[in-house]
Amino acid sequence: MVEYNDVIFEISRPGRVGSSLPESDVSTVNLEDKLPKHLIRDEAAELPEVSELQLVRHYTALSNKNHGIDNGFYPLGSCTMKYNPKINEDVARLDGFSRIHPYQPEETVQGALELLYNLQEELAVITGMDAVTLQPSAGAQGEWTGLMMVRAYLEQKGEKRTKVLVPDSAHGTNPASASVAGFKTVTIPSDENGLVDLEELKKHVDSDTAALMLTNPNTLGLFEKEILEIANVIHEAGGLLYYDGANSNAILGKTTPGIMGFDIVHLNLHKTFTGPHGGGGPGAGPVGVNKKLIPYLPVPRVEKDGDKYVLNSDHPLSIGRVKGYYGNFGILVRAYTYIRTMGPVGLRQVSESAVLHANYLRKLLEPYFDAPYSQVCKHEFVLSGSRQKKLGVRTLDMAKRLLDFGYHPPTIYFPLNVEECLMIEPTETESKETMDAFADVMIQIAKEVEENPGIVLDAPHTTIIGRLDEVQAARQPILRYTKEEVAEKEVVKS
Repeated sequence: MVEYNDVIFEISRPGRVGSSLPESDVSTVNLEDKLPKHLIRDEAAELPEVSELQLVRHYTALSNKNHGIDNGFYPLGSCTMKYNPKINEDVARLDGFSRIHPYQPEETVQGALELLYNLQEELAVITGMDAVTLQPSAGAQGEWTGLMMVRAYLEQKGEKRTKVLVPDSAHGTNPASASVAGFKTVTIPSDENGLVDLEELKKHVDSDTAALMLTNPNTLGLFEKEILEIANVIHEAGGLLYYDGANSNAILGKTTPGIMGFDIVHLNLHKTFTGPHGGGGPGAGPVGVNKKLIPYLPVPRVEKDGDKYVLNSDHPLSIGRVKGYYGNFGILVRAYTYIRTMGPVGLRQVSESAVLHANYLRKLLEPYFDAPYSQVCKHEFVLSGSRQKKLGVRTLDMAKRLLDFGYHPPTIYFPLNVEECLMIEPTETESKETMDAFADVMIQIAKEVEENPGIVLDAPHTTIIGRLDEVQAARQPILRYTKEEVAEKEVVKS
């Protein structure tokens, strides 16, 4: 099995084939008639040549080396790595969902369109918005979509506002999305309690303010108690309030962004509503809006026309299409399944359990780490490794040490306004036993920092790859694999 620690190019041998395809019934095409000469290869691509068995073993071994929510605790703050119920997978694999094509005539995919329409309606209720688009394929794209609607709305009113306000604890995608949408960003500091500094906010709100982007609870896991006044300050200045829904699993069934005064909402279905998460996707970032922004929603929209469901693009003020076809359909099916499975009572319990678990784990760990904010949190909380840093051990070192115990580390060094930050989210799906075991390991590591720091500084000890040279990895990354490197490794082996 040693060979399956190699990259697939090292396993490759000329002439091995891992597939058997039927003879093509399509006539061959002369590429020079179809493509510019500079886009045509002079020789065949250097692809690996392996047998089917080697291929299966190689990728199975790779998957076994990965850490995922199905094989261990994953307390990644802000990213909400919680269990993906398998019933979601069963439903997404039904032929009527998995074996359709976006170019099919509408009358042949009425069931799929009905699901999308119902999901829009349910997400509108959950968020307190008046209408929802399912097109955006990630939270960040949802942010950008929402801000493009803000811009279109202001332009329609004849206003040229250029400024978007962003708290210092915000997700990094907030200022990035604002910049891509053509706005300038202004950072609003937090107060001593980790909440938006209302007085500082008022200093920056003026006639040039297009929107405030806010996460509630925020990325420190704290609920913005003055949200109604914050909304009033923004609205009185003629701006809009944008809700980053990354943390909405803390408020399900308790309140809604609409009640809080938000005008626009994006949700991360791969966080709050248990779609698969990580590995670059797939994601889904639906956006909900109140009445004044409905004309600007992306097209096509899923609408009901009598007894039929249709995709309607006849909306002249729309910002247009933001995603090919109509969003990541498979993720939307999974989210719809989850919502229908849980029901209103179940969704409310999600938030209650998430908040209970976070506070339970917080109280277990606070004696051993610095706690910059000791008040009751929502679904996640932050600790600081400042105490350990004074002894020569960084938060990064402790995160590496956690790997030795089979845990994925929590988010570290975010939010940026907490020194040596550890951001922990146990989620509602974990058991008390899992949280107790994780707390025991964290406490053990805190004691190792005091009594035997070397074991933490040299971690991880049990993983396939140990501590990397981070500077070299950043400055001299290996981005492709060449024949020369294969040959060099063969010489070393021999």
